[in-house]
Amino acid sequence: PTSLCKKPATTTLSPYLARGCLSSRLLYRRILEIYSKSSSHSRPPVSLEGQLLWREFYYAASYLTPNFYSIVGNPVCREIEWSQDTERLHAWRESRTGYPWIDAAMTQLRTQGWIHHLARHAVACFLTRGDLWVDWRLGRDVFEELLLDCDPALNNGNWLWVSASAYFHQYFRVYGPVSFPKKYDKNGDYVRHFLPVLAKMPSKYIYEPWLAPKDVQIKAGCIIGKDYPMRIVNHEVVSKENMKLMSEGYERFRQTGDTKSSKSSGAGTKRPSSGLALVSKESKKR
Repeated sequence: PTSLCKKPATTTLSPYLARGCLSSRLLYRRILEIYSKSSSHSRPPVSLEGQLLWREFYYAASYLTPNFYSIVGNPVCREIEWSQDTERLHAWRESRTGYPWIDAAMTQLRTQGWIHHLARHAVACFLTRGDLWVDWRLGRDVFEELLLDCDPALNNGNWLWVSASAYFHQYFRVYGPVSFPKKYDKNGDYVRHFLPVLAKMPSKYIYEPWLAPKDVQIKAGCIIGKDYPMRIVNHEVVSKENMKLMSEGYERFRQTGDTKSSKSSGAGTKRPSSGLALVSKESKKR
């Protein structure tokens, strides 16, 4: 996902499928024809065939699930009491979270209308249960506005999944906005491409620029808090707080046996902490 500034790592056929320019049946048949000629290929669900099957799964779910695009009255959706924080939502949408990997991906989305599926998972997790605790429906609507390949059934289904509201329930598994990109792009080429303001930041600090000493920031021509924003939350703190909130939501679901809740819309939910109270203590130590 971090090499997309150079060469796409997927077929990039999704916009053509979403807009009806390419028949899903034709593509599926051609894939099986290729598979028949070789036993050396990946298998569902990770294969290209598997991705098409996921597409059909979400189509079926959207047709068969009452209120599929809502929280209230949706029998597969856990009614987590999400925040409706528009300030955090806009910071995420406009690449102002202070987490370079997240901001780079959202910049690519706004400017190109497309990002790798792992980048989609990462930014969706960050907005919802991972860090910002914002209602998944608000993120879904941003994707619907910006993605060239947006398909309502797939988009909604994937946001249900990544927010751990339905289908996927291992809410304790979170995409780390620092640790995840380090696995794929230690030098931060993807970030440097989409966030030129960080182009000269040493690799040591490319995903955590707030840790860079002042003289390093000056040399890189990027003062954190001025040229590039400070991080909006402390991931190490809020991710743990959010896991607790998810656990409480799951327990309510278990006790009631359904998804009905007196605060089902999430509106008016108290804004979670940023976890940044610890930042000042950390900076004093340095």
